[in-house]
Amino acid sequence: MKRTEIIEQIRLALGSALERELAELPESTTLFEELAVDSTGVLELLLTLEDALVLEIDPEALEPEVFETVGTLADYVESMVSRKAAV
Repeated sequence: MKRTEIIEQIRLALGSALERELAELPESTTLFEELAVDSTGVLELLLTLEDALVLEIDPEALEPEVFETVGTLADYVESMVSRKAAV
């Protein structure tokens, strides 16, 4: 899966979690500051990404740095997709 596809899935998942459409989503966008994602939004975001990308994400195992920006979240998702593909 290409990074652009991962970013698109994150954009769609964030839009669903925030209940609003996000037209653009630069990788530098901060999740908590710029998009005002809260803890409930994070869980909804993760569930949506799991469904869309057929992944299992353990929220307890995630470090806060994963949610700093769209880019850091994309890095994490990309690593999960690569790990899944290697199995």
